[in-house]
Amino acid sequence: MSTTDDERFSALFAATNRDLLAYAVRRVSDPADAADVVAETYLVAWRRIAEVPREGRARPWLFGVARRVLANHHRGERRRSALADRLRAQLGEVVPPADAGLQGRSDVELALAGLDENDQEILRLVAWEELARDEIAVVLGLSRAAVRVRLHRARRRLAERLTLITSGDEPASGDARKRSRRTGHVMSEWASARSGVEEAR
Repeated sequence: MSTTDDERFSALFAATNRDLLAYAVRRVSDPADAADVVAETYLVAWRRIAEVPREGRARPWLFGVARRVLANHHRGERRRSALADRLRAQLGEVVPPADAGLQGRSDVELALAGLDENDQEILRLVAWEELARDEIAVVLGLSRAAVRVRLHRARRRLAERLTLITSGDEPASGDARKRSRRTGHVMSEWASARSGVEEAR
C-alpha cells in the first residue's frame, strides 16, 4: 500500500468506523463478535483500497462488505450449533422455554421480528443506518429498482403484521422468536429514515 493509499485508508477508517461498528453491533448477539466483523471488514477494505468507491459511496460499500462478513459469521455459528440442535431434538425438547427477550418490546419491534430476514434487513438499513435507496442497492448488491420493490413490499408486510398484533389477532410466532435470537439485537427504538432522503421513504 502506497503512502497515498495509507492516508486514504486512515481517512476512511476515521470517517466510518463508528457507523460500521453500530451496524455490526445491531446484528450480533455478542459485542465482541461485532468487533471481529468490523476488523475483518476493514481488512478487506485495506486489501482492496483501490476498489473502495469515492464521493460518499464508501460507507454503503463498507456495509456491503460487512454484510458478507456477517453472513460468514452466522454460517459458522449455525455449523457450531447444528450438533447441539440435533441432540436437543432427539431428547424431545419440543416445547421451547418462554422467551423473556420479547417481553417489554414494542408492537413495531414484535412486528419486525415476525418478518423474514430479507424484509428485516432492508427495513433496518432504512431505519437504523438511514441509507437512501441507491445506497441500499450497493449494500445488498441489487438494482435500485429491485430495492424499491423490496422496500415497498417489506413495509406493506410490516404494516400488516403490526395491524394483526395491535388488534390481538396474531402475536409474534415462535419462528419470529428464533429469528430475533439469531440476529441478536433488541431494538431500543424504531428510528425514522434520514431526513431529506426522499427516495428511501
